[in-house]
Amino acid sequence: MNQPLWGIDLGGTKIEGVILRSIEDPTPLIRTRIDTEALNGYHHIVRQIKKLVDDMQAQSGLKPDTIGFGTPGVLDPILQTMKNCNSTALNGQPLKKDIEAALKIPVLLANDANCFALAETHWGVVKEKAPGARLVFGIIMGTGVGGGIVVDGKIWPGCHGIAGEWGHNFLDESGGPCYCGKTGCVETIISGPALERYYSILAGKRLRLREIVKHYREGIDENATKAMERLFHFFGKGVSVITNLLDPDVIVVGGGVGNIDGIYTTGKEFLGRYIFNNRVDVPILKPSLGDSAGVFGAAALVA
Repeated sequence: MNQPLWGIDLGGTKIEGVILRSIEDPTPLIRTRIDTEALNGYHHIVRQIKKLVDDMQAQSGLKPDTIGFGTPGVLDPILQTMKNCNSTALNGQPLKKDIEAALKIPVLLANDANCFALAETHWGVVKEKAPGARLVFGIIMGTGVGGGIVVDGKIWPGCHGIAGEWGHNFLDESGGPCYCGKTGCVETIISGPALERYYSILAGKRLRLREIVKHYREGIDENATKAMERLFHFFGKGVSVITNLLDPDVIVVGGGVGNIDGIYTTGKEFLGRYIFNNRVDVPILKPSLGDSAGVFGAAALVA
C-alpha cells in the first residue's frame, strides 16, 4: 500500500514519467520526460519508453514491480491491440505486450481521460470538494471530447474498453460528419475546433477559441455570443445523457474548453432542462491538478 507508484503518460509529442511516494502521499520522487519522436515509427516509441524507464531507474535507484501507462487511445480487451489513438502509429499494435517485453515487467494501460478522472479522484478536486464520491465522471473537452468513469477509486473500462467515451454519442445532426465515421457526435459540436468552425460559418472569418471567448466576455461580437450559447446549450444536453445513465456523484471537466466559466453556470442550467429530475444536484467541477493529472493518474493505476 505504501510502495512507490510508477506512471508514464504517453503523448504524441512527449513521454512523461513520474514516481510518486505512495497512494497516500503523491509527492513526486522523480518526474521527467523525453520526446516521443513518433515520426520514427511505432517500434521507436517503444524504445523511447524503455529509455525513459531506464533513466527513471538510474535517477531514483528504484526498480518498479509494475508501471501504469496513460495512452492516447485504448487497448482492445479482446484483440489486445490499440485502437482509437490520435497517435496513429499505435493503432493496431500490441502495445501492452511489446512494452512488457521491453521492460520485462507487467504494465497496466488506460486512456488519458480515465487517468485524468482517476487522478482528480484520488488527489485532486474530487478529494477536496466531494470526498465521499463513489462514482466520478471525468470529462475532457479540448481538441476532442472524451471521458472516463471511476467507481470506488478504480477505473471502469467497460466490455469494449470504451466506457466514458461520450464524445461519440450522437448529439445533433448539425455537427456534421465526424472522423469516426458517424454524424453529429458530441465532439463535432462542443470540441474546441468545432466551436471555431461554427464561429467561422457565422462570421465569415476564423478566430481561435480564446479570442471567441474574449469577445463573448466583452459583449462585442454577436457571433461569439451565439457560439458560446450553442456550447452551453449542447453541453447541458450532452451531459444530460451521462447524468440519466450513470447519475454520477460528481463530474469533473478538464481540457481547454473546460476553462470557459459559463459551462458551470449556464451549461448547468441547460443540464437541468434535459435530465430526468426536477433539479441538478451533481457538482460540476473544474480540475485542480493541471497538467499533472495524466501522469499522476497513470501512476494511480498500479495502486
